[in-house]
Amino acid sequence: MRGIYTILLLVLSNLFMTLAWYGHLQVKKISWMQGAGLLSLILVSWGLAFFEYIFQVPANRIGFNDNGGPFNLFQLKIIQEVISITVFTVFAVYIFKTDKLSLNYIIGFIFMILAVYFIFKK
Repeated sequence: MRGIYTILLLVLSNLFMTLAWYGHLQVKKISWMQGAGLLSLILVSWGLAFFEYIFQVPANRIGFNDNGGPFNLFQLKIIQEVISITVFTVFAVYIFKTDKLSLNYIIGFIFMILAVYFIFKK
């Protein structure tokens, strides 16, 4: 159960992370932010990143094997990276609509899945 909680919290964390890191690139699509300067965008991103950490820190604490969780540090990191690229892809392709999912991206994802396999291999 701790593994599922860890993954769910990491998904929530990555939703906020993606918005904090890349949402400001969509300012032209958000009317109330169109006149925002760089400092304003940084502050909004920091505000979003706060929520990223609200979910990310407990996820890693719950999931870490020294705290009773099922994952070691390498496993936590690769889980986070796969979730991160998955959330980013959904945002880029379906929400921001800035890119299409091309073959080279799919091949890259396959290599990430292979990384998960090797990281979790005993």
